[in-house]
Amino acid sequence: MKFFVDTAEIDAIAELNDLGMVDGVTTNPSLIKKSGRDILEVTKEICDLVSGPVSAEVVALKADDMIAEGRKLAEIAENITVKVPLTWDGLKACKVLSGEGKMVNVTLCFSANQALLAAKAGATFISPFIGRLDDLNLDGMDLIADIREIYDNFGFETQVLAASIRSANHMSECAKIGADVATAPPGVIKAMANHVLTDKGLAQFVKDAESAGIKIV
Repeated sequence: MKFFVDTAEIDAIAELNDLGMVDGVTTNPSLIKKSGRDILEVTKEICDLVSGPVSAEVVALKADDMIAEGRKLAEIAENITVKVPLTWDGLKACKVLSGEGKMVNVTLCFSANQALLAAKAGATFISPFIGRLDDLNLDGMDLIADIREIYDNFGFETQVLAASIRSANHMSECAKIGADVATAPPGVIKAMANHVLTDKGLAQFVKDAESAGIKIV
């Protein structure tokens, strides 16, 4: 499973990228706002930093305007993925942009039917939102599983990009189900290394090493 980091913070991306933990980056207007940077400027910097796909989201609501914005964003770098919402206009924009050879990430997916439409429209990625479904007492993982089954049944090449990841457990569950990609905040990716028994074992090792006067250098 590929890891995309869901942020527009350059330092956080760089730290994970240096460890080989970044296969791509996803951004959205909220993350750009949080970074306090100009969208074109920060997106270009991210594209220069990582070699994988970098999702940059349109802000228009009408298909023609989304297409124009998508073309503008795609000029930033070759690894730009134009991100469009899963609306009827968004699907129209997806069809045109993907037809022009641009990568397209269709976002805000909350049903298997929506995912099926996105694949038919030529989406490179479909972004089902796990956490937001969980917030409604629905199991977001069920959606990932449903999309995986449908795409495998018919050989769709659209990649399942699990989004709205809230925990390290979400990451492992997505991997078990067979999501192609999971995009998560830097803190969630780093939290995957944590385990209470690792901490407990390390504390004992340190205690014993100090007690025995063990030194290596």
